[in-house]
Formats: sequence, structure tokens, C-alpha cells
Amino acid sequence: MSDLDPKLAGFTREGLVAAIKAGEGQFGKRELARALGLKGADQKRHLKEQLALLEDEGVVSRDNKKNYVLAGALPAVTVVVITGRDEHGELLAEPARADRGAPIIRLAPGEGAGGKGETAVGIGDKALVRLAEQEDGSYEARMLKKLGQSAHRILCVMRKPEKGYARLLPVDRRSRHELIPAKGEGEKAADGELVLCRIAKERRFGLKTAEIVEVLGDADSAGAGSVIALHAHGVPQGFSEAELQEVKAIKPASMGNRTDLRDLALITIDPDDAKDHDDAVWAAPDEDPSNKDGWVVMVAIADVAAYVQSGGSLDRGAYKRGNSVYLPDRVIPMLPERLSNDLCSLRELEERPCLAVRMVFDRNGSKKSHKFIRGWMKSAAKLAYTDAQDAIEGGGSNKAMALLDVVLRPLWGAYEALQKARAAREPLEIDAPERRVRVSESGEVLGVQVRERFDAHKLIEEFMIQANVCAAESLEKKRTPLIYRVHEQPSREKIDGLASFLPTVGFKWVRGEKPATGRFNKLLAQAKGTEHYETVNEVVLRSQSQAVYETDNAGHFGLNLDRYAHFTSPIRRYADLTVHRALIRALDLGNDGQSDEERSRLASIADEITQSERRAMAAERDAVDRFIALYLAERVGGEFDGRITGLTRFGAFVRLAETGADGLVPVSTLGHERFEHDEATHVLVGMESGGRYRLGMNVKVRIEEATPITGGLLLEMLTDPEPGPRPNRRNRGRGRPGHAPKRGGRPWKKGKRR
Repeated sequence: MSDLDPKLAGFTREGLVAAIKAGEGQFGKRELARALGLKGADQKRHLKEQLALLEDEGVVSRDNKKNYVLAGALPAVTVVVITGRDEHGELLAEPARADRGAPIIRLAPGEGAGGKGETAVGIGDKALVRLAEQEDGSYEARMLKKLGQSAHRILCVMRKPEKGYARLLPVDRRSRHELIPAKGEGEKAADGELVLCRIAKERRFGLKTAEIVEVLGDADSAGAGSVIALHAHGVPQGFSEAELQEVKAIKPASMGNRTDLRDLALITIDPDDAKDHDDAVWAAPDEDPSNKDGWVVMVAIADVAAYVQSGGSLDRGAYKRGNSVYLPDRVIPMLPERLSNDLCSLRELEERPCLAVRMVFDRNGSKKSHKFIRGWMKSAAKLAYTDAQDAIEGGGSNKAMALLDVVLRPLWGAYEALQKARAAREPLEIDAPERRVRVSESGEVLGVQVRERFDAHKLIEEFMIQANVCAAESLEKKRTPLIYRVHEQPSREKIDGLASFLPTVGFKWVRGEKPATGRFNKLLAQAKGTEHYETVNEVVLRSQSQAVYETDNAGHFGLNLDRYAHFTSPIRRYADLTVHRALIRALDLGNDGQSDEERSRLASIADEITQSERRAMAAERDAVDRFIALYLAERVGGEFDGRITGLTRFGAFVRLAETGADGLVPVSTLGHERFEHDEATHVLVGMESGGRYRLGMNVKVRIEEATPITGGLLLEMLTDPEPGPRPNRRNRGRGRPGHAPKRGGRPWKKGKRR
């Protein structure tokens, strides 16, 4: 299609695309119509239709202000967050808004260095920049304005050698640049202490100087891994004095005019170490004769909105944190303990306010109806997943067995019906085992284990999914603005990458084939039982978009649902609290629902809590890496089985089977020949022998170095490469500039090839 609708007076598709590009992300429909000289309702209506077509084809997209940009392009002027540095020390950034698959953004050399009387831009800072697209698809950014300080500074370890000057060593493994304490700063911390620093002044040449903001304690102490992860990612910790005063003044809720649910045997089923309990469940056969073999399910959720009022200190603090953060040795809660572990926690045999949804399903698990209730409940029991599962299998504790016939069997009966509907829906079935680091009270790592998943886990998960769908449906029906949980389908670029990789392990994806959950599941089923199963699971997972919070609904691809909102965990997720308030207002369930002010800010709230979630995930991942590195530090020299999970020009990443930890085998250590990375086939190829290390290959490695401060593992490859055809003479020796071959040949000189 090269021409648009004839009613657009000869206006072409290319002209529309050119206008969008010229708008640099600042043009909405009105501005485009003006730029193209379109007048009248007919022309503007057809412009809207053609813009929708371009969106459907993936040619253009819209930002949160409804302005149009070319797919993959960024506005010329945009807000970015500084995320790190590249190997040359230049600052890297990404759009402040949670765009998926954003290209690389580098600040131009010297940008953000800070002038007289002002601090330099640091990791985590926001800035308004002007972007210029480069030939390789990346962007160069020039500073227009710094938008406030970041929540964190650079985390370093103070080193004071017996001879020479003190140095500050960044704990971020990506940073290769030491810092020098500014004048007088070196006395603030002792050798080996963790310190938070702020760049005092950037220098174009030589080491940068830094001021010490805070001393955090010994880098080798128990729990240092969590301290480092929290500060490195700027996770807010603790509660303000205003929050503590507000929570202290809260009085327990009373039943009032709530619906009395105390006669229902609602129970909580959680991990055995859970301290807060968001959700309780109950099920029974439907007594309605028109719904033979159907089920009634009740999901009751802690009524956090009854205690955390919109706009108050507790609300502002919860919004700032966004969610609770779960580390191996501690939890950083979104709400103070009096709420998270007491007043809002659905404790066993204690009366609590709740927001519940009553759902009716037919025998095949299809939902017939649902209704939300502001309730008053008393949990009949607190069970762990293992206890509930053991009881169903005939061997649970006395408490669980006492609930077997009246509570647990009806829950499993309803779950079996829901499984039928789930199978028909075909959500994405990626097998991604979750590992748990076990830590003693003293901070010692006891081991790493894979979390088992029982039917009890899946039951609670499916009930929560259905409750979340009900929340989105009810709010849409009432035309109430809400924050959706959105998971878009994979991008064309990621699908192309998947299609390129699969033939290397004997599978196929037809290019141009529309991504669908059923198609992914078929691929995963084909890989099951083969040596490539874990690798195919990983590449399918990497091909997916990241889930985000949005006020515009785009559905949830992974769950294969048209609408989805987070409703079931308001103790630990701010998104769920906003949905509770929206339901309370929309369904007239009280006067403490969504305010006009909150409603007007939902889009910005969605962006902020998406960033908070990613910040928490990064901190959790880094803390796990550091605890596992601490655990493995005592086993340096040991040999481990692993699998290659990533390949780059500088080496192979290997995941250890025992712990799930990832370590690097530097390419320079791979045998007695030069290895080069072939991106197309995902292998490292020996330039003399043709031997290759491929993605997914099972290998044995030795731990050469484990660094708890950074969480890094350095490995030595013990497995020989798989045989392969020798590279032809034309392609041999096309290594990195400056890299000398280890067997024969002349040394390499920068800028020249043999």
C-alpha cells in the first residue's frame, strides 16, 4: 500500500510517515492534520484510520501523551535516566519512560561532567537531552537540563594501600574506573569499608574525584551483598517520621456496614516463611441447578485502602517505594510493619477488613459472573504450600487434614475446572525454575535450591489471575480509569532473532509467522526431552517483551488475556492499591476510593511504578548474585557442570547447574588459538581448528575467581570445543584489532587485518 485513502486528496503513506518523522515525537493527530493541510471531518477521520493502520503494522507507535513516533525511534528531545557506563567510561542512558527494546543512548564525551559549583551527572540521575541518531542505530545525547539528583550515588570500597594514594573502587562490575577521594575525604572511611560517593568533578583525562556521602560498614560483613544491591540501585529504605506518626495514629478498622464473611472458611496458602498474607481463598460447589457441576470461588484480599488514604504520608511513601523488595536475607517492605504484618495481614483466626470477589464458574472453568464485596472476614487457617499439597496427597499435618474435606478438596475441585479453561486459553508455558538462596540468621549462605512448584502454587496463581481479570472487567464496565498490567506481544526484531537461532539447535520458526502463545508452547513441547530444552526455554523467554503498567490496555500476551489488572497484592504492590481504590469508587463501596487527583495522575503513576518494579528486580537479582558468589568463594578451584547461556566477542557466559550462578569464561583463555564470535550462528569459532562453543552447550568449568562484592564469577573452560568446519582462508584471522593470535602468524596492529 503506497497510497492512502483517496479522500485524503492524494496524500501518500510516505508523506504521513515523513510528517511523523519531522514531528520528532511532538505531533499528535491534531498537529499532523495541521502539518499536512487536512481540513474537514472526513479527511481527519480518514487520517485517524490510516494512523491506526500504521500502528497495527508496527510502523509507528504512540507515547503516553498520544504523540506519534516511528517504531524504534525516539523523540529528538526526551527525558532519560543515566544507567551506567560503557567500556570507554562514557555515560549510558535509557528513556525515562518504560519503553521496550529502546536503543543504546550514549552521552557525548564530556557531557554531564558538571561545571563550577555543580555536581556531575551520576548513575540514576534524570536529564533532559537532545538526541542525534547514529549510523549504527544508537543515539548520542547532549545535555539540556539535569532533572534533580538520583536516589543513589556510586557505591565503592575504600582501599588504602600501605604505599600510594587511597582509591575508591566501584562495586559495579561494569565499571573499570577507580575514583580518588577528594581533598579531605579519605579520612572519612577505613580500608575495606563500603562508602556511598558523589562525583566531585568529572575530568576528561585522569581519574575522577569523589566526595564520600555515607559510610555503610565493612564490605566483608554478613549481609553486605544486600546492602550493596539496595544502594547500588537506589532502593528507598526506611520510613519517614511523618509515615511513622501516621501509622502510629491508625485505629483498627471495624466491621461497620461491610458484608460479613466470617462464616466462610477462607484460608491463606503461602510460602512457609511468609510474614504478610495478602490473599485468602474459599470454594464450594455451586448450588444453582442451572450451573450443574459448577463452582463458586471467593478470593478475599487485604483491604489496604481502608488504612492508607490517598495523598497521605503513608500513600506518598508507598508510591515512592512502588513495591516490596525481597532479598535473600531481608525484606524491604512497601508499608510499615504495623500494616504489612499486622492490621492489613489476613492472620489466622483474626478478624480483618477485606475487598473480596465472588466468582461463579461452570464445569469447564468458564466464568459466568462475578461480584465485588467490601467484606469482614476471619481466616480459618494459615497453611504453607507444602502442607496443603501434602494434605491433598494424603499426608499433611493435623491442621491441614482437618480442613481436607470441607476446605481443601472443594478448592482443588474448582481448580480442576479452571484448568480446563486455562488449557483452552493456552497461556505461555515457559519452564523457568526459580532458585532460592538459603541464608542463616547470621548471614551465612547455607545453600541454593530450586523452588518446587506444586499444584497448590498453581491453584493460588490461577485464582489470583481470575480475580485480576474480574477487577479489570468491572472497572472497564464502569468506565473507570485504571492501571492495567500490560504484556505486549514480542517485537518483530525479537522474533527474527528467535527464527535465526532455532535452526542452530534443530528447530524452526517460519519468518513472518505471527507470534501466538500456542505457537510458542508447540515449540517448547517439541524441545522437551531434548538436550536443548533449557536453551529453547531461555531464548523464548528472552524473545518476550517486558510486562509494564499502563493506563492504555494492550492486553496480556503471556497469559493470553484481553484485559488484566493487578488487584491481589496491595500490601506489597502500589499498582494493586490503585486498583482497589478505583473499584471502591466505581462500585460505591465506600468514601475512601480513588480521588480525582489520583485519577488525573494514573499515567505518571503507571510509569513510575514500572520503573520501581524494574529497580526492585535488578536489586533482587544482584543481591542473589553476590550471595552466591560469597557461597562459591570458598570453592574456588572446584569443578562444576554448567551450560553456555550467552556468547559475546569477549567470552562465554556459563550457568552453573548446581547454583544457577552465571560466570564468564574470557575468550582469551579458550585454548591455544584465537576464537571469534559468530553472531549469526551463536557460536565462538576457533580460527585454526574450526572448533566451536555454542549456545546451550553442556560444559565443565573450574571457578578461578569469585568476588562477593561485585557478584562476579571468573571461570576456566575444561571442556573441549565441538568439532566444526575450519573457517575458510578469506574469513580466517578476522579477530579484534590489537588481538594477537596465540598460534603462529604476525601480531595484529590496530586498524589492520592479516
